[in-house]
Amino acid sequence: MAEIKFGIIGAGAISASSCREISSHPHAQIIAAADVNRQRLRQLQQTFSIPNIYPTAEALLQNTEINAVYIAVPNAYHAPIALQALGVDKHVILDKPFALNLQQAKEVTDMAQQQDRVFMLGMNQRFVPGAQAIKTLADDGDLGELYHGKAFWMRRSGIPRLGTWFGSKELAGGGSLLDIGVHLLDLVLYILDNFEPVAVSGATHSKFGSRGLGEGGWGLSDRENIPFDVDDFATALIKLKGGVTVSLDVSWALHQRDSNAMNVNLFGTEAGATVYPAEVYAYGANKGEYQLLQNPAAASQYEHSSRFFNFINTILGEEQLCVTIEQALAVQSIIDAIYQSSQSGKEVRFD
Repeated sequence: MAEIKFGIIGAGAISASSCREISSHPHAQIIAAADVNRQRLRQLQQTFSIPNIYPTAEALLQNTEINAVYIAVPNAYHAPIALQALGVDKHVILDKPFALNLQQAKEVTDMAQQQDRVFMLGMNQRFVPGAQAIKTLADDGDLGELYHGKAFWMRRSGIPRLGTWFGSKELAGGGSLLDIGVHLLDLVLYILDNFEPVAVSGATHSKFGSRGLGEGGWGLSDRENIPFDVDDFATALIKLKGGVTVSLDVSWALHQRDSNAMNVNLFGTEAGATVYPAEVYAYGANKGEYQLLQNPAAASQYEHSSRFFNFINTILGEEQLCVTIEQALAVQSIIDAIYQSSQSGKEVRFD
């Protein structure tokens, strides 16, 4: 069987765990990595015995042995580097978010289709075992008609390193919504199997980062005293085709009891469910009792629980891509609409 030879673009905090996943696939090998920070690049090289390192993405992409690339760089460079990689016939798995806006995302989509390459947005939360179990139950109709989803990820102090690109609108495009909100927005739409927005009403706030408060432990980027001008809180009501609704709340920093609160709640006519942990709530057989089913038994479509295995197996023709480019575009369009609604104070409607 063919071996997929990977190039890693970006040696930040997420790349180490990503390299572990890629390296664990029996038909994948990491042969190159690139980053502008030589110290982080050397560390990644030594940890994973990567034979070739490059100072730039452009230099790495000239290596003709590379079949596929994983891109994990500041958000402003997602679309430009993805376009470059697709342009030289590399398959691409891109870390979230897709792009800074829908127009950029569409340009990447067009290039992927033109070059006939596998492109995937690496939405890792879809592959969590609990998410897969609830997705199976939803698809099988065990929850009945799903009419509402509630997704939230609320950190008390979770802003990635202050003074770095994470807090820059120019480099990141946005804050908590683009960093962690995109994960649960994507996941709730995936379980609902509905990526057709009708209207979006949203609001964002920046109340902590701009005061130097709320920093968490994530990130390896160097502090450059970059001003914080992105959202550290976002909320939205999303109306989908068929009358289905989604509420989304996300924060990097706010005052709350728990340091971290995260879940996707599904509400159906026959049962409700949560993802973290996987639980199902329903009336008993005689309607007089209420049942809570923990860790429901349900087959997973992806037993490997890995976005990288799915990406690699798709290239090898063994699986279907979990995160389609059409779904990724829909998520990007909703994110754009949340920011637009927040700025205008009005609901954004889709044609």
